[in-house]
Amino acid sequence: MSKKILIADDSSIIQVLSKKIFQGLDFEVTGVKDGNDVLKNMESTDYDVILMDINLPGTDGMNLSKQIRKLKNRDKANTPIIAISGNYKNYTMDDFKNAGINEFHKKPLNYDALVESVQKYTKKI
Repeated sequence: MSKKILIADDSSIIQVLSKKIFQGLDFEVTGVKDGNDVLKNMESTDYDVILMDINLPGTDGMNLSKQIRKLKNRDKANTPIIAISGNYKNYTMDDFKNAGINEFHKKPLNYDALVESVQKYTKKI
């Protein structure tokens, strides 16, 4: 059974490239471009990992991560979150951890490192 990834990023390039890479590795990938769509998607689907841009329209990735961690469904609340952003200098690693983010990758993305992180959280190595 394929592992499921939710990609939340308003960049069409990152969406398309990420989908191609992860689908090629037999992941089922859903992409959203607005932070408000993340929680909507999580209501109906269980994801194995979330790749989330910090700067999203709607609800930004930091606030969204905090909301996910407060979900009543503990399985959904504990979904690993890998943050991706070009504006990482605005935050410290403590800020990311306090928001409930498991890992951070800066843009431009090193897809080898990102794939390794996703595989670590999905036990797909």
